[in-house]
Amino acid sequence: GAPGREVNLDAHALSSLPPDNKMLALTIGLALSPQGYSAFGGARVARVARPAHPTSANIEAKIRIAVVGGGPSGACCAEILAQEPNVETFLIERKMDNAKPCGGAIPLCMVEEFQLPPEIIDRKVRKMKMISPSNREVDIGQTLEPNEYIGMCRREIMDGYLRQRAEKNGANMINGLVTKIDVPEDTSPTGGKYVIYYAEYAGEGAAGKPQRLEVDLIVGADGANSRVAKAMDAGEYNYAIAFQERIKISDEKMAFYEDLAEMYVGDDVSPDFYGWVFPKYDHVGVGTGTVINRPAIKEYQDAMRLRAGDKIAGGKIIKVEAHPIPEHMRPRRVVGRAALVGDAAGYVTKCSGEGIYFAAKSGRMLGESLVRLMQGGTRLPTESEIIREYITPYDKAYGPTYFVLDLLQRIFYSSNGAREAFVEMCESDYVQRVTFNSYLYKKVQGNNPIEDIKLLFNTVGSLIRGAAVAAPDKAFSNPKESLKRL
Repeated sequence: GAPGREVNLDAHALSSLPPDNKMLALTIGLALSPQGYSAFGGARVARVARPAHPTSANIEAKIRIAVVGGGPSGACCAEILAQEPNVETFLIERKMDNAKPCGGAIPLCMVEEFQLPPEIIDRKVRKMKMISPSNREVDIGQTLEPNEYIGMCRREIMDGYLRQRAEKNGANMINGLVTKIDVPEDTSPTGGKYVIYYAEYAGEGAAGKPQRLEVDLIVGADGANSRVAKAMDAGEYNYAIAFQERIKISDEKMAFYEDLAEMYVGDDVSPDFYGWVFPKYDHVGVGTGTVINRPAIKEYQDAMRLRAGDKIAGGKIIKVEAHPIPEHMRPRRVVGRAALVGDAAGYVTKCSGEGIYFAAKSGRMLGESLVRLMQGGTRLPTESEIIREYITPYDKAYGPTYFVLDLLQRIFYSSNGAREAFVEMCESDYVQRVTFNSYLYKKVQGNNPIEDIKLLFNTVGSLIRGAAVAAPDKAFSNPKESLKRL
């Protein structure tokens, strides 16, 4: 399991495992020393002819950039761009009070790196409870230092704060819904402008007023159903459905979740993900998600409420939310002078389903790379330059995390037996320390060869025991839905 070491496993032990779990040794090895990766390039679509843009050497007017989408990725990108005096930044968001159905967990490193104020953090989670398919409970969090925690936020509060910060830095806020994007025939720096058509909303219930905006560059931060991605022919990806109910429970029950979050695994709550109960300001978020059986999402949510049981009994559902969540990165994230960030790019991790930090980070990285490349607003960047300055560094930094978590989800969320093993493994202090450090500080951990070898053998044992005690997964069939997956 450690880099550069050979580990011989008992053949009889491995033969008793389900086929998918025979990948375990490979997974552990890759988890300890993974390699980054990059995905971009590909075909083009037909373009709309537009008047040519002046050459980069002759730019006299301000460069105009539109950021479509006002979540963490769009707001953090616009915040950086708006600080450039020779760049005019537009941030377009349809719902300024949007509450995305999201667990709302953010890592400790994000609080400091993005200078988030304490008032946007509803709860500081220092304990987590993992619940297996057989309802075995394992408490984790004892390896955390006193100053370490997972922040729990309401997206409408955090996103609003980040947008306000972008506006203070000079971003032009547009409350509007993008309806169409014309891409110039020539997307090189000397090509035409992008034209964005949108409906502008002036107030509550007001009908949208048709508007158009010409820009030199466009940033797609508009989520899984990104209109920018479609316009630039970024390619498709699989997506999960996340479903969450915000439930108001009594103060006595809420005290139980003061600094505690729960994660439930089992094919009753999701065949390929997990269910959760996360504490918010004065309520809990109860939800689940799936990619392989999306039509049954409400059944899985019903099962989540049953699993939580008396802890949320008598609670009042105050909000119901559902949203698509990308399962992997898009084939092309930069095409011409258009680039994607956040969910639009596919920056959500498997296994944990985390996307907030990666959204904000990708937005900031793209903003910073564009500022460098524009050289004070004197030139427009090329596609290859944006890829070099934004995509390549992002993939080098976070590609290993995506790769490892993808493999772990394939193995440990594949059956009830594997889920039982996953929960049992979480009792290990070493597993908890590596997991929390990887999450809180966004660096793949695991550099103790002796502990890694022990973990490898303990994992095999857990998988054998889990397969012996777990109930078999219930079969399901959705042939029409399966045809939609890539």
